[in-house]
Amino acid sequence: MTALSTPSTQQGLGLALISAAAFGTAGPFGKSLLDSGWSPVAAVAVRVAIGATVLALPAALAMRGQWHKLRRGWPAVLIFGVFGVGVAQVAFYQAVQHIPVAIALMLEYLGILLVVLWLWLRHGQRPRVLTMIGVGLAVTGLALVLDVFGAGSISLVGVLWGLFAATGLAAYFIVSADDTHDTPPLAIATGGLMLGTLALFAAGAFRLAAWDWNIDPVILAGNLTPFWVSLLGMGVAAAAIAYGLGVIATRAIGSKMASFFGLTEVLFAVFFAWLLLGELPGLIQLLGAAVILVGVVAVKLDEEPIPAAARGAHVSNVTEYGPPAQALAQE
Repeated sequence: MTALSTPSTQQGLGLALISAAAFGTAGPFGKSLLDSGWSPVAAVAVRVAIGATVLALPAALAMRGQWHKLRRGWPAVLIFGVFGVGVAQVAFYQAVQHIPVAIALMLEYLGILLVVLWLWLRHGQRPRVLTMIGVGLAVTGLALVLDVFGAGSISLVGVLWGLFAATGLAAYFIVSADDTHDTPPLAIATGGLMLGTLALFAAGAFRLAAWDWNIDPVILAGNLTPFWVSLLGMGVAAAAIAYGLGVIATRAIGSKMASFFGLTEVLFAVFFAWLLLGELPGLIQLLGAAVILVGVVAVKLDEEPIPAAARGAHVSNVTEYGPPAQALAQE
């Protein structure tokens, strides 16, 4: 765990891709449960509960001798759990009750623009031309991959829920990048998943969202499969691995770069939908995937190199991003 707690930038990029791939499995596994009668929030609540359970021991080991750091890190855990997990999940699934999934995803991923805006307004990091070009390409590619233009009618209520989900996504990346409190990334991810679990179960208990589940077999890769296979897939891959490695990666590469790399989740989701559900991407989706990748490359090329004097000092995110968790907690 120590090696993963402070990865290099290149290692961070690799972990970000693994995290995005893991997040990409959520759609196919989740859809198999939804098609069998599960409600979205019930499925996601079990997903994050399993993820928190899987990460509990690694997080405890990472915190050995460092429990005192939670005195400074608890705001980050709280914001990560409530917004990065709970709000992002509940708001997205509320949105899809009113608008097509493609539009909801498009609105949620506007969170990357909120990350850029946050860094500009809060920390004076004005986006340069290449970053703005990357933003435009990434959003355009996302629209093509999700076939937004053929998605159907729009509901204002659904749009508002989708934008609320975008704030949760932005909080996930901003809080994950903050290392001013020096709380181990796995502790942030695990504590956040635990709080997210409570938020999601509360949403069901207070009937803020439908809560249905059953133990009927689901269909994966064209075969009847026990329901728990999909639940474990969501819990281990799309929660424990996705969130755990995602926070570690974001701590290494920063919130802006991580948010753009996070767009590759959509590409992985298309791949896993083909592999597990037999849903083949169309030509326009493949074109959109290429445009997204060009946008991500543009943002990466626009990243300022870390000065030689700062390399190895583990201060890049502190000086670059400041204390978003504490600032958010005070606002």
